[in-house]
Amino acid sequence: MTVLIPSYEPDHRLIELIARLQAITDDPIVVVDDGSGERYRPIFEAVKSAGCTVLTHNVNLGKGRALKTGFAYIRESGAKDGVVCADSDGQHAPKDIVAVGRSIASGRKRIVLGSRKFTGKVPLRSRFGNRLTSKIYDAATGIRVEDTQTGLRGYPSEMLGWLCQVPGERFEYEMNLLLEAPARGYAIAELPIDTIYLDDNRSSHFRPLVDSLKVYLPFLKFGASSLLAGLIDFIVLLLLQWWTSHLLLSVVLARLASSAANYAVNRRYVFGRPQQTPVLRSMQRYYLLVAAIVGLNYGLLHLLHITLGIHLIPAKLATECLLFLLSYGMQRKYVY
Repeated sequence: MTVLIPSYEPDHRLIELIARLQAITDDPIVVVDDGSGERYRPIFEAVKSAGCTVLTHNVNLGKGRALKTGFAYIRESGAKDGVVCADSDGQHAPKDIVAVGRSIASGRKRIVLGSRKFTGKVPLRSRFGNRLTSKIYDAATGIRVEDTQTGLRGYPSEMLGWLCQVPGERFEYEMNLLLEAPARGYAIAELPIDTIYLDDNRSSHFRPLVDSLKVYLPFLKFGASSLLAGLIDFIVLLLLQWWTSHLLLSVVLARLASSAANYAVNRRYVFGRPQQTPVLRSMQRYYLLVAAIVGLNYGLLHLLHITLGIHLIPAKLATECLLFLLSYGMQRKYVY
């Protein structure tokens, strides 16, 4: 395997991690300096002196871009044994890094995640953030992943070309990667690792507000597209009803207009695959999904409101939230 470590403004823990890794494995190590600047040059010089390859960004471009720089270099070098990505702040034990490397060697077409146990003293923002994204990912894809935020990940070498193409420049890249993987036929496996947080995770460069918004951006774009479609449906319905006084015709034409707009926006801007999926095939799948969602909407509302006696408003809200995530996952996996 090749160990890839993206690093921004590291401290002595990067040097210590490399020394401990080299004590148990002779696998090559590639470190990407993501624009740390002159102040951190001695650390990267020490890393280079230890026999590691150091790739340098002149300015900070983000973790996603640093990973892609490393993937591109490893791919061009012709490495065949896979890549293990680890963080530079000492929060991944060398034995776990090696264990993930061995795991990817035993199977093809799968991503191996070093899944933290979240036991002991774990910062609240880390525990809550990971649980939230894991639940959303599960609902959107139907795949249960305990630790979507882990930075310890293993990839077989045949994935390197795809890894360089996944969108995202900063922390959102790793979530985008997990969302894209099922549609590309890549399985996701988890390997339990130790949970290590040093100094309450103060060394993390993750910005809770800005970077969280980027992580959740795929879902936010999908939600905005759905709201836009709803607005179009409402406006067209009012205009047609005023013009024709024919309710059924107005409802049908308004829904056709809003669904066509929703399809076009999702295909180009939400899922970003206008060149990968033929229009006719994806449109057929889209409208089959629309029909299925309508049926499920009625069925769930009937179950919650009529059968279980839940008030219509909370029943409707619960139904829409569930079908929102189901629709997102089905569109990502099957439509586009």
